Amino acid sequence: MSDVVAQAVAAMNEKLGGSGIDGTAQFNIEGEGSLVVDSDGARAGDADADVTFTADADTLREIFDGSLNPTSAFMSGRLTIDGDMGMAMKLAATLA
Repeated sequence: MSDVVAQAVAAMNEKLGGSGIDGTAQFNIEGEGSLVVDSDGARAGDADADVTFTADADTLREIFDGSLNPTSAFMSGRLTIDGDMGMAMKLAATLA
């Protein structure tokens, strides 16, 4: 597991406040790897997901630290989303 993925897992678990989500989301970090978020929280790896987010490491870092709104990242093309848009919106609210 890359340091970037490990940092993303830690940041996501902090955002979730010790809980998980209803469903499964995957974050693909270009050139680094993936993390999965489900009812158990975030962990490194990949899985069949209801929604998949893809972005470079800098974009996800900015989303996780709160300096970039996930909706703005999506609208500007820095973040792509594939799958259940309702779940994507719900998770984006958690990250914002």
